[in-house]
Amino acid sequence: MNEIIKSIYERKSVRAYEDRSIPEEMKQVILEAAAQAPTAGCQQLYTILDITDQKVKEALVDTCDHQPFIAKAPLVLIFCADCKKWYDAFWEAGSEPRKPDVGDLMLAVSDAVIAAQNAVVAAESFGIGSCYIGDIMENYEEQRRLLQLPEYVFPAAMLVFGWPTEQQMQRPKPQRVDQKYIVHENTYRNMDGNELRDMFAGHCNNRSFVSVNTILIFQKKCHVLYINIWNSMQRGKNRIDSISGSIRCRSRWFLCDLGLIFTKRYPSWSNRRGRTCDASEKRWMCN
Repeated sequence: MNEIIKSIYERKSVRAYEDRSIPEEMKQVILEAAAQAPTAGCQQLYTILDITDQKVKEALVDTCDHQPFIAKAPLVLIFCADCKKWYDAFWEAGSEPRKPDVGDLMLAVSDAVIAAQNAVVAAESFGIGSCYIGDIMENYEEQRRLLQLPEYVFPAAMLVFGWPTEQQMQRPKPQRVDQKYIVHENTYRNMDGNELRDMFAGHCNNRSFVSVNTILIFQKKCHVLYINIWNSMQRGKNRIDSISGSIRCRSRWFLCDLGLIFTKRYPSWSNRRGRTCDASEKRWMCN
């Protein structure tokens, strides 16, 4: 196996970093590698924001689902799908171009994320870890104000980089599913229930599909409580009031901790931007 393939196979998301910077020359190689990525018509329909302002990093912690490691990353790059530069260039040349539409946006997003992955591969070659932050696409209006994004510019991908801690280096990479579930020949093929269960068996740690689904529902209730606690803390309350009065049942706290552990690993099931509990969830959590 050559070094490039080995690097791709071994790469995993890194969310904890050593307290040291990335040398400027390495950073420039990462950025140049991004710019060398394949691009539609060689248009490079993207702009890369290099976030060096610590206050902006800290703001991104909040706008990207309260992920504190973002602020600790020595390198933060946001890859924006950018249809504005070419639109403006046509006007500058004396043309009257049509406004960018959905098709243009999709091309620009593709360009941006391909460039982002080139940056990931380049960083990995130096031993620098990385993590995609998908939440940059959420809370779009807030991101737009924070990053001063004009019309026809969309934050398609965000990457944080840093030197992985020893624990992160030793952490096993999450298992990928077998190729037979990912690669379909010629046309799309719907999978039946048995195939879907087999496909997710590795993620279920050999537990039944149904039991894991039950755990997901349970962890979601825990995460709902956590979000409400977090929001209360953000409002500056000294004593956290729960959803329907004070949290009286301390034995429920370990459930919240368990939920945090799970949601960090499997966050996709929940509304990660937070929400208010409904009446049944309030009773379940606080009675």
